[in-house]
Amino acid sequence: MADLGILLKQLDYRFKDSSLLDEALSHRSSGSHNYERLEFLGDSFLNFVIAAELYNSRPDEDEGALSRLRASLVRQSTLAEIARELNLGDFMNLGIGELRSGGFRRDSILSDVVESIIGAVFMDSGHEAARALILRLYKDRVVNLPPSAELKDPKTRLQELLQGRSLSRPEYEVVDASGKSHDMSFTVACTLPELTLKVRATATSRRKAEQAAAARMLEDLQQQLNT
Repeated sequence: MADLGILLKQLDYRFKDSSLLDEALSHRSSGSHNYERLEFLGDSFLNFVIAAELYNSRPDEDEGALSRLRASLVRQSTLAEIARELNLGDFMNLGIGELRSGGFRRDSILSDVVESIIGAVFMDSGHEAARALILRLYKDRVVNLPPSAELKDPKTRLQELLQGRSLSRPEYEVVDASGKSHDMSFTVACTLPELTLKVRATATSRRKAEQAAAARMLEDLQQQLNT
């Protein structure tokens, strides 16, 4: 494990109770003293702080838009980005199995640890210190968010575009699924019968493949509508 002093410097925080940081960095594979309870607390407080920041900084956005903006900031991939900026994988305490399988690189674990650290700071010094940490970790992410409409997923944007032109909904079909149970690959076709448009996309889950196909269809459809 790397020198925790480096991590503390990046967090710009010193723990009164260092055992909280140890707990926050410990995956359940390492034993019963792990981050799961702190992650639960940190997740809840993170959502509240980000919601409050968006409420104050985006006064013209409605509830749906604020929810999309918040989701983009607290989703697993964003938290994993923050974890990688902090090199959290170097500081985590993992069981031998998770260590060998590369758990220190996995988005799901990295994102949990960011939330558990937030929970640990909350328990160590209260809500103001935890809020300050969140704002440091997110830096310009709240300010630089794109318009909420751009954060809608491709399937939603495609459907809204079609509805605006009185066209039928797209049809999605899994045309291929292959691989072992822990490493599946799905190919989905997205079809617009009225416009005789059809595209395919492949991803590691049906949902991701549908979204990828919708994104590809959006590109094709916008090109067609602009010609």
